[in-house]
Amino acid sequence: MAAALSLAIGSNAALAEPKSYKIDDNHFSVTFEVDHLGYASVIGMFLEGKGQFEYDAEAKDVTSGKVVFQSASVFSNHEKRDEHLRKDDFLHADRYPEITFEVTNFETTGDNTGKLTGDLTMLGQTHPVTLDVTLNKAAEYPISHEEYTLGLSASTTIQRSDWGMDYALDPLMVGDDVHLRFEFEAIEDNGWL
Repeated sequence: MAAALSLAIGSNAALAEPKSYKIDDNHFSVTFEVDHLGYASVIGMFLEGKGQFEYDAEAKDVTSGKVVFQSASVFSNHEKRDEHLRKDDFLHADRYPEITFEVTNFETTGDNTGKLTGDLTMLGQTHPVTLDVTLNKAAEYPISHEEYTLGLSASTTIQRSDWGMDYALDPLMVGDDVHLRFEFEAIEDNGWL
């Protein structure tokens, strides 16, 4: 889902050909939200992930990209629930240790917004997913590495049952809709990353 960075619309004219970007591990969050019995939503995240993408600023296009996060890194601030989420009722982390998103298309919708479509693979199944993406900022980083950096937000809603994750749907205890949100910074890869 990180490949969403393709949004550098209005970035920098100096980026006239495809450039490689790598998601900054220190500024990368993947969160999920699911209804529980209608009382409240459970909010969690994946603590381990990485990604990279190719972005052509002149064409305003993401030519490729991939994000991978580790199923076993799921965290919802409740140890027993997290253990259950890693088992075969949900993520089956032993058998499917990685969840991946690979970019297939990008469509500009505004000055700093777009729709990023890709294949989401989870539990051994692959289905297309479209994320709404916003480019928050594109500039040289003011501190630390001082490299050209994109800051992006992306979100989508999927139905977990599409991937065969149907535990607690009948009777309904855990919602089918899973709201996903990605917040990250991506650094232009000049060979030092």
